[in-house]
Amino acid sequence: MIIPSIDIMGGRAVQLVGGSRMELDCGDPLELADRFSIYGQIAVIDLDAAMGLGQNEDLLIEIARRYPCRLGGGVRDADKLTRFLDAGARAVIIGTRAEPDFLSGFPRDRLVAALDTRNGTVSVAGWKMDTGLDSAARLVELAPFVGGFLFTSIEREGALGGLDLDYAERIAEQARSAGFSGSLCFAGGVRSAEEVARLDAMGADVQAGMAIYKGILDPADALMACLSSDRSDGLWPTVVCDERGVALGLAYSDSESLGTAFRERAGVYRSRRHGLWRKGETSGNRQELLRVDVDCDRDTLRFTVRQGGSGFCHRGSRSCWGPAPGNCPESADSGIGRLERTIAGRKAELDLDTAPAASYSARLFRDDALLSAKLLEEASELAEASGPERAAEEAA
Repeated sequence: MIIPSIDIMGGRAVQLVGGSRMELDCGDPLELADRFSIYGQIAVIDLDAAMGLGQNEDLLIEIARRYPCRLGGGVRDADKLTRFLDAGARAVIIGTRAEPDFLSGFPRDRLVAALDTRNGTVSVAGWKMDTGLDSAARLVELAPFVGGFLFTSIEREGALGGLDLDYAERIAEQARSAGFSGSLCFAGGVRSAEEVARLDAMGADVQAGMAIYKGILDPADALMACLSSDRSDGLWPTVVCDERGVALGLAYSDSESLGTAFRERAGVYRSRRHGLWRKGETSGNRQELLRVDVDCDRDTLRFTVRQGGSGFCHRGSRSCWGPAPGNCPESADSGIGRLERTIAGRKAELDLDTAPAASYSARLFRDDALLSAKLLEEASELAEASGPERAAEEAA
């Protein structure tokens, strides 16, 4: 699939050609991270740290706390790697320090080894030092210690001349021969959705920057190029979930509805009877589209949405597995998520300016110290609770 890349220098997102010549100032990295997060995981690279020119660590950590991403660039000591993992990075990209003794001290599935090549050999230290090592041999050496590899063709990086698909195929075959079952990702020169689809068919991802920022490659087109359908109508079944991963219902998508959903960042689907369907257009129960994920067979989508109004179902319940004949009302809207919405709804209904002074709810919303004390009291009671019934009461 497609992994949009945000390369940072001096607090700004930039694009370089060949790792050296400045080509574009792309703007605010946080704004770009929000824009790209809809496609799934993003890559955020600290070019200053990689080149020994400074660091943008706080900015990378802020992005990792908000969005699913992999962080990289100048990660050469255990403390920094640990800070990135603790911030919530799905994975950390290691280049110069990608050695077994260093990697073995961390969770394998959250490490990506960067093998950046120039003229067939691996370069490190911000692409300034040629190691003379072959990338395929390094894959075999490092495979037991990482969950993924990022291969960047330095001479193609930013040049928009196309990916080296033959090289990617050789690496994929080498990975299979070595018994490596983790992720493979390629970067450098990508310019078309077809290239992304070719790599996806090999079981590999594409990390893209310049082509996206110059408007040559639309990430939505790249994602759709990887999809297939076994249905006679060509539609993609689309499981709609809320932020907590609770399924709200099943819908269908096609290229028009999915492209519209990406552009509008909204729940837009293909109705089999009525055509293009914007959820909430008539009911007011609109959806903010947060992320689109694709399943392993590339024929089913998952929309993660922020559901507004009464819910997703046309019967007025939050989900299509909510209160309906034969269904348990609590089955689809329960637990912490329901409690959170209940509290938010009561706060919205409560006028803090006119609420009686004796109102305990109003006091809790007004007084941070009182709220803190109450939370500590309840947490203590939860810790002391004995048995599932009492624990459930205290958790609520």
